Amino acid sequence: MIYLDTHIVVWLYAGLTDKFSETARALINDHELFISPIVRLELAYLREIERLTTDSNAIISDLAQRIGLQICDKAFNLVVQSALALPWTRDPFDRLIVANAAVHDDILLSKDSNILTHYTFARW
Repeated sequence: MIYLDTHIVVWLYAGLTDKFSETARALINDHELFISPIVRLELAYLREIERLTTDSNAIISDLAQRIGLQICDKAFNLVVQSALALPWTRDPFDRLIVANAAVHDDILLSKDSNILTHYTFARW
């Protein structure tokens, strides 16, 4: 099982697989794919500020059908408790996305250099 950062979800939806590293491609092909529920909210936010034109639910539904993407159902309080131990970012989306993966030390696929520097199980 691996978790996907928001930009990975956007690139997968848009078919921009050429943006992925070889490691990223292998992880996507070899694991079950999950997102934190906060990714849904961040996608909606990106649509609200006109950086995306597609509804977050449509993106996630499409990827669920095409690649089996699943939304994690970990208890929110557990994720927030994990987020309290991540003072290296002030971005609430990144903090909760990482915290969601960190609850069980799962891999988080991200190209974000801050996440890669600070989260031991981040991969690109």
